[in-house]
Amino acid sequence: MKATHPCYRLTCPTSQLTTPVLRKRLPYLLVMWLAVFGSCSRQEGRPPVPDAPTGMVYIPGGEFTLGPTQRATEADEWPPVPVAVAAFFMDETEVTNAQFAAFVAATGYLTAAEKATDWEVLKKDLPTDIPRPADSLLAAGSMVFRATSAPVDLRDELQWWAWQPGVNWRHPEGPQSDITDRPEHPVVHVSWDDAQAYAHWAGKRLPTEAEWEWAAQGGTDNQRYPWGNDPPAEAAKLANFWQGAFPYDNLLEDGYFTTAPVKSYPPNAYGLYEMGGNVWEWCSDKYHAQAYALAAAAGKRVSNPQGPAQVYDPQEPYARNKYVIRGGSFLCNDSYCSGYLTTRRASSANDTGSIHTGFRCVQAAAN
Repeated sequence: MKATHPCYRLTCPTSQLTTPVLRKRLPYLLVMWLAVFGSCSRQEGRPPVPDAPTGMVYIPGGEFTLGPTQRATEADEWPPVPVAVAAFFMDETEVTNAQFAAFVAATGYLTAAEKATDWEVLKKDLPTDIPRPADSLLAAGSMVFRATSAPVDLRDELQWWAWQPGVNWRHPEGPQSDITDRPEHPVVHVSWDDAQAYAHWAGKRLPTEAEWEWAAQGGTDNQRYPWGNDPPAEAAKLANFWQGAFPYDNLLEDGYFTTAPVKSYPPNAYGLYEMGGNVWEWCSDKYHAQAYALAAAAGKRVSNPQGPAQVYDPQEPYARNKYVIRGGSFLCNDSYCSGYLTTRRASSANDTGSIHTGFRCVQAAAN
C-alpha cells in the first residue's frame, strides 16, 4: 500500500516507516512533508487563474511603479507614478499579417495608408503658414526606412525616413513588395485608428500605457527590458533590434533586418513574445509630455489610469491626436533610440503608421 499526496502525487511505501533507517530520517521527512502540504494548501487558497482566450495570456492585477525609479533619461518618463492595474488578458504576440488579413476579409476595411490624405484634416495639426504640399505627398502611402551608406547626423531623421506612395500593410517596403511569405510577421503600416478598428472587430481593445508596462515587466517592478536586465549588447538572441552602427551598418546578429516572425525570441515571465523590439505597439492613451507629472500630483496611487484627457507634445504643439507607442522596434539602438526599455515612451499621430509600428490587444479579466 502507498500513501499518495493528492496534489503532488508523492508516494511512500508505508511499510518502510518501521525500518530503523527510516526512523532516523523521520525528522527530515516530516519537514519535507510539511513543506509539500504547506505549498499545496497555499496553492489551493489562491483563486484559480482563469482560462485565457485563444492566443492570449492571463496578466494578474497588481501594483507597481509606472516609469523608472531612478532619474529618467527622457523628461516625459518622470516622475514615477505608483499605480494599480486590474487583471487582464493580453495577446501573446503582436497582431500578425494573417490575423489582420482575416479582419480585412471580413469587413472590407481600408487602412489609413491605403487612402489619400485629406489636406483639410491634416492642416489642422500644422502651423497656419504651412503651404499645401504636392498631390504626390498626399497620395495613399506610408513611411519607409532607408539605410544610409555612411554615418549621418542622428538629429535629422529625414536621412533615413521617406514617404512612399503605394506602401501599406500589404506592401510594407514598397509597391513591389508583399507579405505572401510573411503571414506570421507583425502587421505594420497600421495607424492607431486602424488598430482600434481591428480591436473592436476582435472584441478586444488596445492596452493602456500602464497595462503595457506592467505586462512588459513580467511581474517584476522596474525591470529594465522586457527580456530581463541583460544589456542590448548581450541580448541579440533575445529580441529584434538594430545591432551595429545606426542607420547604416546592421550586423543582423538577431537574424532580421526588418520584422521577425512572432515567437522568434523567448517570451517573458507572463508568456508574452516580442514586447521589446520588432515593432512599436499602440496603446490607448493619448500622449502628453507631462502625463506622469499630472498623475503624480494627486499624491496617491492611481488605479487603472486611462491616460490624460488632452494631447500635448512640445515638439509638435499643434498636434491634436497623438497616442502613446511602446516597446521599440527593429530600428532601435542605444545610439539613437532605446525604445526597448520597459519605461520608454514615444508617440505618433492617430492617422499615421510606418514600417515599424504594429500593436497587440487586451481584454478585461477578473482579478
